[in-house]
Amino acid sequence: MTFKISKNIDKFGTAGLFLTAIFSPCCFPLFAFAASALGLGSAELFGGWTMWIFQAMVLVSILGLYISYRKHGCLYPLLVAVPSGLLIFYAYHFNDNDNWIYFLYAGMFGMLAATIWNFQRNRLHKANEIVLRSIIKCPECGHSKEEIMPTNACTFFYECKNCKTRLKPKQGDCCVFCSYGTVKCPPMQGGENCC
Repeated sequence: MTFKISKNIDKFGTAGLFLTAIFSPCCFPLFAFAASALGLGSAELFGGWTMWIFQAMVLVSILGLYISYRKHGCLYPLLVAVPSGLLIFYAYHFNDNDNWIYFLYAGMFGMLAATIWNFQRNRLHKANEIVLRSIIKCPECGHSKEEIMPTNACTFFYECKNCKTRLKPKQGDCCVFCSYGTVKCPPMQGGENCC
C-alpha cells in the first residue's frame, strides 16, 4: 500500500490542486463555469483555507515528482514542476497587481504538464524494468521456491529442494526459469536471445 501511495503522490497532489480550484470558484474564476455546472456556483468549500490547501497540494505534487525522479532518473518533469510551483507561490504571496491570477493559472497548468510528463516517464520506466525474482515450481512434486535469476547466465539445470529432481528446460525454452518459473529470464524480458 505504501508503494502505491508513493508512486501516485504527484497525481494526488495535482488532482487535489485542480479540485481545490474547481470547488472554490470565487478564488478561481476560470473554473467558475465547471463549478457552476456541478451546482457549486457560489459555494466556497474550504472557506478561508482554500489557498492554504491549494499551496499544500502544490507541495505534495512536487514531493511526488521528486520521489518519481529518484526512481526513473528523468529530471525534466521536476524541472517543469518546480518553476510552476514557484510561480504559484509568487502569484499568491508577492504579486500585488491585478494580473496575479494569470501567474497562478500558468503555474497550475505547468504542474499539470509536469504530472502528465511524469506519468509517461513512469510508464516507460516500468516497461524497461526487469524482474529478477521468479517462483520456480517443480513439475514432479509441485514444490515452489522463489529464486533470484542470474542476469549474466542462463540456468540450464535446477535441482528441486524437495524431491531432488533435476529440472532442465522444456523443448524451445532457453532455461528452467522460462519453462517452470513465474517470470521469464532477464534476457527474454529484455527482448534478447537467451544465451
